[in-house]
Amino acid sequence: LSRLIEDLRTLGLAEAGTLALHREPTDLSIVAGEVGRSFERLASTAGAHVEIDLPDDLPLLDVDPIRLREVLANLVANAMRYVDSGGTVRIAARAGEDSVLVEVADDGPGIPAELLPTVFDRFAKSSESRGTGLGLAIARALVEAHGGRITAESGTGVGTTMTIELPNSLPVGR
Repeated sequence: LSRLIEDLRTLGLAEAGTLALHREPTDLSIVAGEVGRSFERLASTAGAHVEIDLPDDLPLLDVDPIRLREVLANLVANAMRYVDSGGTVRIAARAGEDSVLVEVADDGPGIPAELLPTVFDRFAKSSESRGTGLGLAIARALVEAHGGRITAESGTGVGTTMTIELPNSLPVGR
């Protein structure tokens, strides 16, 4: 119950634009790599694996590293729930012109087409989900609080890819 209350509080503050972010120059490769490695034991136990594809030359981002870690951990945890034995969860990033894109992809069963438009809504979840349906809503709110956006692509039987786009707002040379 306390987790549900904290999730609703975080979501409400983020949606209202009053969530305090503790921004600092952050190396996304380090944060995303730590998240990926933290799931390797769980993946191994499930007969799956985590693939990490993070270039060393990503620009530093002006983000709250704790909140960014929370978003990525949520996406990887969701992907791990749906990947089968022998499957893969992939974390990848690349720099765009004015932003950095990070993808969390799995080769699981995918999200049914009728659920895809609402996956980031509060309490949206599939019938086999054990969660509260708040994780992706919180992820979206946190990404948007950073001035970014998050999208989902999926198809039944082809896996799911969650893409986060974060602005590259630090001055060049930092």
